[in-house]
Amino acid sequence: MEVDEIKSVRLAKLKALVSRGVHAYGGKFLRSHQVTEALADFVEEKEVTLAGRIVANRKHGKAGFLDLKDQTGKIQLYIKADNLSPEHFAIVEELDIGDIIGIKGKMFKTKTGQESVKVTEVTVLAKSLMVLPEKWHGLKDVEIRYRQRYVDLIANDDVKELFIKRSKIISFIRSYLDQKGFLEVETPMLQTLPGGARGRPFKSRHNVYDLDVYMRIAPELYLKRLLVGGLEKVYELNRNFRNEGISTRHNPEFTMLEVYQSYGDFEDMMELTEGLISTLAKEITGSYKVNYQGKEINFAPPWQRRSFAELVKRKFNINPDDDAKTMLNKVSAKIAKKIHVEKLTRSAIMKIVEDVLEEEATVNPLFLTDYFTFLSPLAKTDPKNPAIAQRFECFIAGLEVGNAYSELNDPQEQKERLTLDLEDDVETGLRNFDEDFIHALEYGMPPAGGLGIGIDRLVMLLTDAPSIRDVILFPLLKPQKDSV
Repeated sequence: MEVDEIKSVRLAKLKALVSRGVHAYGGKFLRSHQVTEALADFVEEKEVTLAGRIVANRKHGKAGFLDLKDQTGKIQLYIKADNLSPEHFAIVEELDIGDIIGIKGKMFKTKTGQESVKVTEVTVLAKSLMVLPEKWHGLKDVEIRYRQRYVDLIANDDVKELFIKRSKIISFIRSYLDQKGFLEVETPMLQTLPGGARGRPFKSRHNVYDLDVYMRIAPELYLKRLLVGGLEKVYELNRNFRNEGISTRHNPEFTMLEVYQSYGDFEDMMELTEGLISTLAKEITGSYKVNYQGKEINFAPPWQRRSFAELVKRKFNINPDDDAKTMLNKVSAKIAKKIHVEKLTRSAIMKIVEDVLEEEATVNPLFLTDYFTFLSPLAKTDPKNPAIAQRFECFIAGLEVGNAYSELNDPQEQKERLTLDLEDDVETGLRNFDEDFIHALEYGMPPAGGLGIGIDRLVMLLTDAPSIRDVILFPLLKPQKDSV
């Protein structure tokens, strides 16, 4: 049958239920167990009350079986007219796959030894008017899965398990940092001037204040204000927004972890990153060795370290003091193709270089250190070489997962560096920086290490997901003309 026909049949069954005085969209239902609890605590003739969705219906005439599924698992229900009152059996007659019901009954084993429930009472909790996809063989169309995640979660157990695992990953991160004395904080998502990273922001308008506001691209500058205020170890699991391209690695709305530690530096952040992620991998997967897209990642510490400056010198013969045109010529000669950039700046050329290096990153975790100072306007420079910043980026299986600095805390140098960075900025379209942040630094910010970790990409690696859309419950999609 077509969808419209199926819906028509189900609407007729809904009408039949209502005509019998049945409230087909019930209220609170008290369960004695979740399904896996009932099965784990199985005792013959034990009475249980369960609730969930019907996912199979093998009922014929006066007897048969239903499969009931909740978040934890699935159990077989035995339906027989002799075990139910006429009113309850009449309800059963109008049930379909997809309906959500509550039941009362007694546990027993079938002749084949399957643990089941002999149902004595049925309560309708939500009548489903839509058929489940492909008769419960699974929802395969990727586009529909992303657009109708609610159906995807019903149809695909592995998807549900992925998002349960994502929740556990975030809970572990919080616990890990809490135990190390970090304080979880919240900073504004609406900002009058976005900062803390390169990125084109989403813009809106605050009507009462008659003020332009932006969705944050990063929380960094506000978290550093907290260091100024005397909160020495802080972190935020934050939602950021960047009005940029979409790919398997990028979504306009994404989750980041940012951590700041007073009296530390980028080496402390490297130790924290290695400890957090390696411990997390073992906790979530049971091993330091994790399969990702057919490759084995070994998260066991210590992780490899390589110099970005040395790699760029060896591969492209680029020096940190080369001008943009020289860099462009060197990169073009090396990759043997014409390079188009919106604006000829050193940062624009180095973005191409970083993309090439990212493609060549090792499978196992890798710390790239010694980034050029002009790429790192918020980082301290190496005391022995001002052209190099005290910064690292962490790559795993070709994905950039983390970024960290020894935070620049000199207000005069910071203002000078941000001013110079505006000349290089082709991403944001903004021509101002946060003067209040500089004002905060003038009160004195302790030396500190700061770290950002991309949570969505980290979840991808620990759940073997090929796309960032697979690990975000409701990714942003292009509007569909005939969307449901």
